[in-house]
Amino acid sequence: MQGWSETDIPDLSGKRVLITGGASGIGYEAARALALHGAHVLIADRNEQGGRDAVARIQALKPGASVEFRALDLSSLESVRQFATSLVAEGGKLDILINNAGIQPISERRESADGFELTFAIGHLGHFVLTAGLWPLLLAASEPRIVTVSSMVHGRGTFDWDDLQITKGYAAQRPYNQTKLANLLFARELQRRVDLSGGKVKSIAVHPGVAQTSIGSNRKQLGKFRLGDHLISVILRFVMPYLGQPASAGALPTMYAASAPDAQGGGFYGPQGGGEMKGPPGSAKIKPAGQDMAVARKLWDVTEELTGVTFL
Repeated sequence: MQGWSETDIPDLSGKRVLITGGASGIGYEAARALALHGAHVLIADRNEQGGRDAVARIQALKPGASVEFRALDLSSLESVRQFATSLVAEGGKLDILINNAGIQPISERRESADGFELTFAIGHLGHFVLTAGLWPLLLAASEPRIVTVSSMVHGRGTFDWDDLQITKGYAAQRPYNQTKLANLLFARELQRRVDLSGGKVKSIAVHPGVAQTSIGSNRKQLGKFRLGDHLISVILRFVMPYLGQPASAGALPTMYAASAPDAQGGGFYGPQGGGEMKGPPGSAKIKPAGQDMAVARKLWDVTEELTGVTFL
């Protein structure tokens, strides 16, 4: 995979892809690249105008590109269930599911419609329910893949099983770290369960390194900023561009995991240069927190209890 780039994406004609958070940033770049290589791409996002604009931008790049928008609010488990039920009712298959959507939280703790901490609800619980709901479509594909976007900060994540929703000692980075650890452990535990069942699904985790996306500006929609929130926004806006790479480069690990023939189920991929901050995709380091499969199994069980959804 040395030097792998967007031009190495194979012909994806006949493949159907769904990517959450595809209206902007890394999600958009992955949707764009996969659509330009022949896939039929469903962009799922709560930002309806942004999603429709993303479709128009891709089709302007390649007239006739097969891409469509579907509204999805991952912060509401009922909305996720209805979305999945509707898509399954349409029939067909889903070759690639990319669990990409997420938020960068602020200092004010926010809750989802179901009463869960908002970052965890969107990034982990919503994707768990979505994956379970779309399972029949994935099994209908010949070589299905699920790509889940984690982060380098997964190693800083922890779970307080007595306060998983972080009602005490809340700080903006804490739920983000927890959610990104959950993303990696979910992907790894999903592959373990697929292997035990003799299934064909590849579950792959990725991280984008340090990439310039709209996640910083989108934080303004989450509530009233405190001093620390303004400082983080300054860092995201002015410092990260010097350390990181464009969103199109940050999306390369996602593109690789979704399309490369040699991407391995259970693998973890990220940039290869500068401490995994940028560069072409390759195998990424799983930090100790992400290697604890006992915790991964417990997280799966707790997630089933929280969501009321079981599969595998």
